[in-house]
This record gives sequence, structure tokens and C-alpha cells, in this order.
Amino acid sequence: MSAPDSAPIGPHDPRIGTYSEVEVEALLAELHERGRALGIVWPSATTEGVVEGRVLVRFGNAPTATLLNLLALLKDRP
Repeated sequence: MSAPDSAPIGPHDPRIGTYSEVEVEALLAELHERGRALGIVWPSATTEGVVEGRVLVRFGNAPTATLLNLLALLKDRP
């Protein structure tokens, strides 16, 4: 379970299909933790099941790739 730190991940990147719902929930928890430290809160971001092998994330209309890209950005902050 690792997102590239150097380049954004696209919503149809094949690597997205390798994340289980449990892993995506852990990524969401990390997003909440890192975001809270910066005053950024996503209270409604949760998983919403799996369709065609892809975990759905209720995060507005954003795909799991957006979650991974946000985490990459937050990890780059000191």
C-alpha cells in the first residue's frame, strides 16, 4: 500500500484497484489526522463500499486517487 510521492495518481490508475476497503479506511484516518494538524477537516470522508473491485470513497465526488494525492501533499509539509 504505497502511493507515489512524486507524481499524482489518476482516478483510473490500475494501482487503485489494489487497495482494500480496510486500507482505504486507514488512509482516510491518516488524512483526518494530518489534516487536523493543519486545521483542515473532512468530517464526511468515509468509504462507501466496493464496485467492480474499486473502493468507493464518499469525499464529495472525488475518487480514491484524490485521497492518495491529498495525503501525498500533506506528507510533503514539514
